[in-house]
Amino acid sequence: MGTLLVPMQVTCIAFLFIFLWLVAVLCTIGHSAHLAKPVKSWRRKLAQPALKFLFQATFFSAGFLVKGKGEKATQDEVPIFVTALHSTFFDAITYVVAGLPLVVSANQNTQITVAGKFLLSMQPILLTREDPNSRKTTQNEILKVTSKRKWPQILTFPGVCTNSTCLVTFKLGAFSPGVPVQPVLLRYPNTLDTVTWTWQGYTGFQACILTLGQLFTRVEVEFMPVYIPNDEGKKKDLVLFANTVRINMANALGVPVTDHTHTDGRLMITASNLQLPMETSLVEFTKISQKLKLDWDNIHQHLDKYAAIAVASKRGKIGIEELASYLQLPISEPLRQLSALFDRKNDGTIDFIEYVIVVTVLCNAANTEKILQMLFKLFDLDEDGFITEQELAAILQAAFGIPDLDVSRLFQEIAGQNSEIISYKNLKKFSLKHPEYKKLFNSYLDL
Repeated sequence: MGTLLVPMQVTCIAFLFIFLWLVAVLCTIGHSAHLAKPVKSWRRKLAQPALKFLFQATFFSAGFLVKGKGEKATQDEVPIFVTALHSTFFDAITYVVAGLPLVVSANQNTQITVAGKFLLSMQPILLTREDPNSRKTTQNEILKVTSKRKWPQILTFPGVCTNSTCLVTFKLGAFSPGVPVQPVLLRYPNTLDTVTWTWQGYTGFQACILTLGQLFTRVEVEFMPVYIPNDEGKKKDLVLFANTVRINMANALGVPVTDHTHTDGRLMITASNLQLPMETSLVEFTKISQKLKLDWDNIHQHLDKYAAIAVASKRGKIGIEELASYLQLPISEPLRQLSALFDRKNDGTIDFIEYVIVVTVLCNAANTEKILQMLFKLFDLDEDGFITEQELAAILQAAFGIPDLDVSRLFQEIAGQNSEIISYKNLKKFSLKHPEYKKLFNSYLDL
């Protein structure tokens, strides 16, 4: 059946996309991607019905049967929708059911062919993952939008994309204004799960083909009662506010909550690449980071300082006293646990270079160039601005967990014949463009 359904549905969707694109282009003519002011009411009133109808027709053509539950709050009642469980790009259905509110999205999504125009037509709040101040900037944008009633409502997915088995820790941006929020529950009550799209499992293309191959795919979008943070403590304590909403949503969905975060997910992939014990790294780092109250924005600002320390400290080997001093933390049980996590040889010391690599990746998950810059700095042992074959071998073993690669052959491909050194320019050019090794050096882009 799928062999018949997929071509038919793709043809219908392609036809509808032509009209969607035309409407999206008309909506975006003459207005910036950044939220300087809301779209003029006449433009929004003209465009919204057309966009909503075309989006509904597109999802219907893809076989989605959408069932709505509960009552959607008005703009006067609530400025923000918080949605879970987020498990796939098909979750955009929620946006249509909610009446085309503003959305929060990564800046790079606006560059996607056709889909970028659709996104810009929604006047999104854009965040830049490469920008260390992105979290704060996004919160400021949300505060600006919710402080004035002339802006439309906002729809967010504070729990990030997961495999829908539990609710992870919510990001705090949607809760930072301290205003009422309406939880929105998203379910796919199907016998076969073809929609889930995370860093493991189906690729985006496979998820599309498998879903289109089904006769229909059920979706439920439920609007829960508005949650009002009457308690002043919850308005000021954003973590408490977010956790209360998350627990209420988890109970309604019938799934557990976990204190893991999006950062922990990135750490798990990093741990795999660095050959750390994956489960231990993920669970223990979560507990330790909470106990130590690690501020990732502050850590990001000190990466260069940490790199200099790592290079200068006995090829990176330090004890817990030095770790406490570098992180400006007292020696405590959580810090001992952090030290043990990186103590490969159980000799009371950790490889601080390895620690800096992990933190660099966590702080710059989408910025391959920054990661390469830090790796170059860490392994340019004599600080002459060049890397030797021995130093390249150290990068590959410590950063990518590849001890058995033919380093000599790779070194010659990067450096060129009869050259004994590699500059940062050569390393960057090779790592981003060479067809054989692009995936190796770009492995962190999927974090």
